Amino acid sequence: MHKQFFGDAEHAFRLDPGMTLELERIVGSGIGAISRRFFAGDFSFSELTETLRLGLVGGGMDPKEAAALVITYADRMAVTDLYAKALPVIEKLMFADPAEKVPSTKFIANGEDTL
Repeated sequence: MHKQFFGDAEHAFRLDPGMTLELERIVGSGIGAISRRFFAGDFSFSELTETLRLGLVGGGMDPKEAAALVITYADRMAVTDLYAKALPVIEKLMFADPAEKVPSTKFIANGEDTL
């Protein structure tokens, strides 16, 4: 989990397996390609905003509240500032600290329990 100030307060961000799959579905790319684009600075605006929105949901925020927060504040931010907020969310997903306790998530794909 990553905590940072966004919009009006400090919020928790986390891309869990379900939110990661949703990010992949929305932007039409796998997480490997998404992260490579982030690290190369070759991201799309929707990748930034969806990473933040889904990260807020994964961090425990109500989906409608997360969408409202991103809609309200993302359009008012410079793209580089938005990138600076979204990048740590992707970094935490890709390079999680093994010492950090991450809540287990039961993940069901195609009707089968994968954990």
